[in-house]
Amino acid sequence: MANIVFNIALGRLAHYASLPVGNDALVAVPIETTGIVADSTMRDYDTLAAILAGASNEQTTMGRKTLGSVSVTVNDTDDRIEVDSADIVWTAATGNPVSALVICYDPDTTGGTDADLVPLTKHDFAVTPDGSDITATVTDLARITSGA
Repeated sequence: MANIVFNIALGRLAHYASLPVGNDALVAVPIETTGIVADSTMRDYDTLAAILAGASNEQTTMGRKTLGSVSVTVNDTDDRIEVDSADIVWTAATGNPVSALVICYDPDTTGGTDADLVPLTKHDFAVTPDGSDITATVTDLARITSGA
C-alpha cells in the first residue's frame, strides 16, 4: 500500500484510477536510491517533472511500466475506496538500485511530457537490479478513506 499520497492527488485518486479518458493510464516510475528526497518533501511536488527536477532521479534502465488491470472498488463495510492493479514485472532488470515507485496518472499516453503526469502515490520499493526479473507485488495500490 502507498507510503504517501501526493497533496495534488488527495481527493482525486479514485477518479484518476478509474481511467475515465480514452488514452490515459497509471504508470509506475522507479526512483533511484541515490538522491531520493524525504516523503515530506516529495509529497509537495505536483508533476513528475517537478519530482525529477529535484534531487530524485528516475531509474531509466528498468523503465516505466503501465499498470494493468486497474480496479476501483467501493468498500461500504470499511468505508473506503480500494484501488488495485496487477503486479508490475520488470524482465531481466538492470541498472542502479531503486528505493521507490511513484505511480502517476498519465492523461494522454500518446503524447505529452513529464509535466503532464500527475504523481498519485509513492511506494517504498528497495531493490538492486541484478539481471533477474523483479516483481512489485501489488496487494493494495491505495485505500482512500473520508478521514472523518
